[in-house]
This record gives sequence, structure tokens and C-alpha cells, in this order.
Amino acid sequence: MKAMVYTKYGNPDVLKLDEVEKPTPKDNEVLVKIYAASVNSWDWDLLRGIPFIVRIGGLFKPKYQILGADIAGRVEAVGRNVKQFLPGDEVFGDISGCGWGGFAEYVCACEEALTLRPASMTHEQAASIPQAAVLAMQGLRHKGQIQPKQKVLINGAGGGVGTFAVQMAKSCGAEVTGVDSTKKLEILKSLGADHVVDYTKDDYTQNRQRYDLILDVAGNRSIFDNKRALNRNGTYVMVGGSLARIFQVMLLGPWISRTGNKKMGILVHKPNNNDQQYMMELFEAGKVAPVLDRRYPLSQVDDAVRYFADGQHKGKIIVYVEHTNDA
Repeated sequence: MKAMVYTKYGNPDVLKLDEVEKPTPKDNEVLVKIYAASVNSWDWDLLRGIPFIVRIGGLFKPKYQILGADIAGRVEAVGRNVKQFLPGDEVFGDISGCGWGGFAEYVCACEEALTLRPASMTHEQAASIPQAAVLAMQGLRHKGQIQPKQKVLINGAGGGVGTFAVQMAKSCGAEVTGVDSTKKLEILKSLGADHVVDYTKDDYTQNRQRYDLILDVAGNRSIFDNKRALNRNGTYVMVGGSLARIFQVMLLGPWISRTGNKKMGILVHKPNNNDQQYMMELFEAGKVAPVLDRRYPLSQVDDAVRYFADGQHKGKIIVYVEHTNDA
């Protein structure tokens, strides 16, 4: 089978399309014929081996040589202990806990990582959901359920996680402010954002507005700036950002939370097919729709990752897989 492989850390140039052995499912695994995958920040981090912590298990060369965690496809075969799926089932899921391998024609995944794909959802829409939408959902629910009429700010609202978060927060009845670059503001308005902030012109931590919840996908402001932007009992949840910002929130967030009314912390992503199921229900109810930016064939995963790293994408970047033996 064809797969986009890398054997050393580096920039997207180290990714090469290669012929590799088609995997065979273990007793508790499902073999999936992949039709679509999507690019996430983990792919970019693992490709470069930065931050250094991602090299656990692969100090000098990658532990997993095929990236790609979010997939959608059709079950080709199942292990003898698999109970949830049968050959022919349409599925999607986050396979980061199963050894990655989504940028390929086939992959083996544990059944717990997968969810049945409804007929109303395309493979590409399904592949956009597992990490980005689940992160958005878990962030909005972090340390308590989001409430109607709350003032919610999403920093980095125009990317994969952010576009899902805007829609979910609006579906909960929140007043939503989206922060991103100039070219992404119109799409945020189209998704229902009540207010938008262009970070190239304004600093949301300096405008005297206060928020009940800040979901920070970009991580480009200090924890003290974000604390100032919170209401008295507000909550700050960091989803992404630089390693320096992450360490700052890890070290100071618990102390700030213990010594005052404001809660500040980092979301630890937990792949969860129950959350994937819930996202599917939101999709079918018309409350959430994936925003898909560019599509790249499997042979151009390197270009897809470059585009992701550029930071100008709106919503999700999709990798599609064409199988020559399909009718």
C-alpha cells in the first residue's frame, strides 16, 4: 500500500510517498480502508520533533513513521475479538492512541477509537472531527458546563478547533467573541460569532472587555493578560500555544486558581469516541458543520503540512485517498 513516510525529524521535505506493507489487524483491531484524513498540530509537532517532549519513545528518530491521527474510511477486516464493527461499516476516529498511521491507504486501529459514520456525513467531514471538534467540546466543558448567556472568547477562532468551538458555544446560547487575523473574520461572522477581534490590530486583553470563559487555542498572550480579561468568576482554558506559554500556565494556573475566584488551566486532550458520537449528533441536528479549507491528495501531504504550518488556513485541512481498485 502507499503511505507518506518519514524516518527522521525535520521539515515537510522529509515526508516521502512510499510503498509499505499493508497491515493485518490484531485480535482487538479493525483494518480501515482510508478515504480521508486531516492535519492537526500534533502532526506538525511530531514531524519536527518539537517540543522535545514529543520525542518520548523516539529520541533520535520517529517512533511512528506514518503520521495522521484523524481518519475516515470503511472497515475492511476485523480481529476475532472485535464486537462493535463488521466489514463494510463506515467509520471515523482519532487513532493517535493506536500508533497513528492515517496518512496511508490502510491502517489498523483499536475499535474503541472508532465511531460509525452516518450517511449524511462525508468522509472528509468525518475526518475533520476527531481531534479538533473533540478538543473544542472538551475545552468549552472544562471545569463545568458552558452556560447560556455567558460571554465566551475564543482566541485562534479561525482554525480547526476554533471554528468548531464558535459553533458549539453559539448552540449553547453563549455570546461569542472570535479572535483571529483579518482574513478569517468574515468566516467567524458567518459561523455566528457575535463579535470579532482582529489580533493584528487589537489586543483582546487590553480592551477592558471581560469574559466568563476564554478558550485559548493560539496561546499568544501571557497568563496574567488572560487573567485580566476574565470576569470575577471566569475560567481560562488553554488548548494550544508555544511551549513557554504552556509551561507558564502549568506552573502558575493552579496557584492562581487556588488563591482567587478565577480558574486557569490547560486542557489535556482525551480521545473519546463518546464525544465523537455526540459531535455526530450535533452535526445531524444541524448545529455544527465542519469548515473545510483545502484538500490535498495523499501524495501531497507535505504540502498540506506546509499550509498548516503557515497558519493561514480557515478550519480544517483535508487529505483525501483515492483507491485505484474502487469502482
